[in-house]
Amino acid sequence: MRQIYLDHASTTPIDPNVLEVMFNFQKENYGNPSSLHSIGRIAKKAIEKSREKIALILGTEKDEIVFTSGGTEADNLAIIGIANAYKNKGKHIIVSKIEHKAVLKACRKLEKENFEVTYLDVDKNGIVSLRHLKKSIRPDTILVSIMYANNEIGTIQPIKKIAKILKESKIYNPIFHTDACQAVGALSVNVKELGVDAMTISSSKIYGPKGVGCLYLSRKYSIEPMIVGGGQEGGIRSGTENVSSIVGFAEALAVSDDKRNKETERLIALRDYFWSRIKTGVRGVCLNGSIKNRLPNNLNISISDVEGESLLLYLDDKGIYCSTGSACSSSDLAPSHVLTTIGVPLALAHCSIRFTLGRYTRKSDIDYAMKILPKCVEKIRDMSLVR
Repeated sequence: MRQIYLDHASTTPIDPNVLEVMFNFQKENYGNPSSLHSIGRIAKKAIEKSREKIALILGTEKDEIVFTSGGTEADNLAIIGIANAYKNKGKHIIVSKIEHKAVLKACRKLEKENFEVTYLDVDKNGIVSLRHLKKSIRPDTILVSIMYANNEIGTIQPIKKIAKILKESKIYNPIFHTDACQAVGALSVNVKELGVDAMTISSSKIYGPKGVGCLYLSRKYSIEPMIVGGGQEGGIRSGTENVSSIVGFAEALAVSDDKRNKETERLIALRDYFWSRIKTGVRGVCLNGSIKNRLPNNLNISISDVEGESLLLYLDDKGIYCSTGSACSSSDLAPSHVLTTIGVPLALAHCSIRFTLGRYTRKSDIDYAMKILPKCVEKIRDMSLVR
């Protein structure tokens, strides 16, 4: 059976070249980077070279890159670590209502510790309210976290405008963090150009290994560690480093950044073609979010009278792999907090499906998917009528 993978926002297949680079550090140069012998020094040098490679793409210095186990840990470290480091200056945090749960649940945890969190509204396309942001800044605001691009509907936030608002604030200058896990590989992640003080990136979204990511944090700011022990990563994140994955992460980021412009152009054309086919081939369909201000590979749609989970399983049976929303909460049958926040009615929120294209997606894959999708939709609707 033909298999079509349309769930790249959840994770990506590893690039064969990245895998080849990693293999050497699994088989031969497997030393502990904290060891003083030659194999350990080779591993340590590989980590620092990878850190430099990532820092160059982010437009920063290598001592501002902290390796983590992935995006969730980096988000937690940014929110909880920064909040605890600056709680003597204030205990107010600002985030948007459509952040990834790695940010939202970290904020909920802090609320139990007497921090106050303001959750910003977004419009129907998922764009954060700049007016609400300006009004929410207070003398005790220590941190603002707004994701660069949304993992469910692909909305791209005006990060530069947000950074300008925060830098021009005469009340207080809060630290600005952005979760860029979905944006990396599709958008520029130069932190100086964006104006951010902290940024989260995950390897698994850019054809690198799973279980590794990083947090960029400007050296102007401090952070309280969440994992303590041997003092690795400058004392910010203890634990023996995952050398092969770190090397693979750096290579994957370099490859993705090199391909970014051409791949973005290709994916926009392919995504728009897919959307045009869906609009003409499927009854009762609507797009969630804006078609213009979204990631090039993202299509999040709702199909009336067709439950998203049911459609996903029917498509899966035909070898087409997609998602109903965030893969990190796929076991949660509650409607997407992102969709309900942007005003999608509850019934349609349950009817959502997310297709995310990738580096190996071709027009023939879309054509094949469109042979299957309308039939699955009508089959589900017919079964609903029978019941």
